[in-house]
Amino acid sequence: MKEWTQQDIKNLVKDKKTAVIYFYTPLCGTCQVGGKMLEVVSELLPSIPFGKADLNYMPDLAKEILIESVPCIMLVKDGEWMEKIYALRSVPYLLDKIKTIIN
Repeated sequence: MKEWTQQDIKNLVKDKKTAVIYFYTPLCGTCQVGGKMLEVVSELLPSIPFGKADLNYMPDLAKEILIESVPCIMLVKDGEWMEKIYALRSVPYLLDKIKTIIN
């Protein structure tokens, strides 16, 4: 997954694109595990752009879209914030959840 900046994310919304954004912080152990799970999911869904963003560098965005904790997967469809996923239960769960909302 490519690291996205706050400007990358704002452009994604402005251009009405669809993507999966993984918000994390580097010192969060759960975030490290979740990132590996999402890497697997991204390989299984190559038609959907996946990006990750360190929430430490975008507190304003976190407030704007009401991120409550990390790790957080944000699903964006056609430039609309669709759903936040905080419980990263398993790869099959994430795959199904993302496919249901994005497709």
